[in-house]
Amino acid sequence: MRKEIPDFSIEHESGWDIVAGVDEAGRGPLCGPVVAAAVIFPNRDIEIPVLIRDSKQMTQKQRAAAFQWICDNTIWATGQCSPAEIDELNILWASMLAMRRAVENLWCVPQFCLVDGNRLPTDLVGRAVIKGDAKSLSIAAASIVAKETRDKIMTELAMQFPHYGWDKNAGYPTAAHLTAIDKFGVNEHFRKSFGPIKQRMKNETENN
Repeated sequence: MRKEIPDFSIEHESGWDIVAGVDEAGRGPLCGPVVAAAVIFPNRDIEIPVLIRDSKQMTQKQRAAAFQWICDNTIWATGQCSPAEIDELNILWASMLAMRRAVENLWCVPQFCLVDGNRLPTDLVGRAVIKGDAKSLSIAAASIVAKETRDKIMTELAMQFPHYGWDKNAGYPTAAHLTAIDKFGVNEHFRKSFGPIKQRMKNETENN
């Protein structure tokens, strides 16, 4: 099946000039923040010399090139929720809050937001677009900014906590990551409401 190529069709259909694409990265990891990004293309007629797709369909090299171009040629901002906020709110509502923060951090207020997924964050005027990162260039750009920003955060955390391999696994529950958690324990960057972490903390309490 041919992959969809995102374009500005949905942006044009909205009828607004200042449209922000919004997406998040990091719902599934066991640690680190959930990071969202909002991106506005001030000129939709601009020639785009880099590949902009759903970030999950791109190589790291492609994402890095796209990220730099997006930063240089669009209006963008990020927002995040910490592991403590994720534990308090749950990952869905923390993701919604991170997306709202990203939009609020834009220096230019969007008239309309296109949000990846099936739910619009509270107080945002716009539309939720299922698989939006495969349809809308603004959302695809936001997915790239969110992922690159979060990967950078996890790489920096890996320098402080090298045992977990966060620069390679980005906090996802790989076998090696779970083994490292069993060996080195849980710290403040872990999401303690997530099953594998909750279970390990329970086992540790029972064994002491």
